[in-house]
Amino acid sequence: MTNSAKGIALTSTGILIMSLESLFIKFTNISSFLFSFYIGIFMFASMASTFLFKDFDYLKKALKTSFPFLLICSTFMALSNIFFITAVKTTTVANVVIIFSTSALFSALIGYLLYKQKVTKNIFYASFFMFVGLFIIFNDKLEVGNIKGNIFALLCTLFFSISFVLLSRYKDMNRVVLTAFSGILLTVIAYFFCEELAIDLQTLATVMIMGLLISPISRVLLGTGAKYINASEVSLLMLIETIMAPIWVWIFLAEVPSSYTFIGGFIIILTLIINSLYTLKQERKNLSL
Repeated sequence: MTNSAKGIALTSTGILIMSLESLFIKFTNISSFLFSFYIGIFMFASMASTFLFKDFDYLKKALKTSFPFLLICSTFMALSNIFFITAVKTTTVANVVIIFSTSALFSALIGYLLYKQKVTKNIFYASFFMFVGLFIIFNDKLEVGNIKGNIFALLCTLFFSISFVLLSRYKDMNRVVLTAFSGILLTVIAYFFCEELAIDLQTLATVMIMGLLISPISRVLLGTGAKYINASEVSLLMLIETIMAPIWVWIFLAEVPSSYTFIGGFIIILTLIINSLYTLKQERKNLSL
């Protein structure tokens, strides 16, 4: 198996497993803040456990490198997780993952605004159609809860995009420590909004499986696979989650998106596919020169 095929296989598997997260959130009946409180603990535990196999200098170096931005980025990631969980519990999974799929284009625009990073013309064209798709989804005449869910999904996307831009800017930031920090911050933030911390064993088991297995395994596979393929291929493969997450919820919970979501989602997904294929073609063209 070539490195490229290996990268595609690992990344695809990681994203497919990641697409189950929305289903696990939907399976529980607890509040989004209580879910966030416990998932943060398990995220921290799964990442912090890797420190046991490292020496103290590893952790010391990780904390020393870009520490202020490590805290800022961790906070944005924690807030992004809270808004994602809240959105999934408030509106349809299709709405959430389709809105979240625009994060790559938001990252490009935010990178330009914050650091004047170069933005190619295709990003502006893609952004136009992306906002058309978002406008259609938000224009759906739904009950207030679903509209709030769309707003939460958009806030999740914005916070994630900012954290992604910071990660791209400060490449020496330790990803394992970052995830551990975001987990504990997720728990701390959620704690102040939880009315009680009581949780039944079945729900705890569901959150535990997601926090200790699904989330870390999917991200390890995704991170490993991404080493063998370029960013454009990763962006294209991320559409697996956009398509599969609503399918899992439809199969197990019979949740059907509205016609507005289908139309707006089709425009966004088609835009992302065309943009990713164009970028991939340009990258390969540049490599051949």
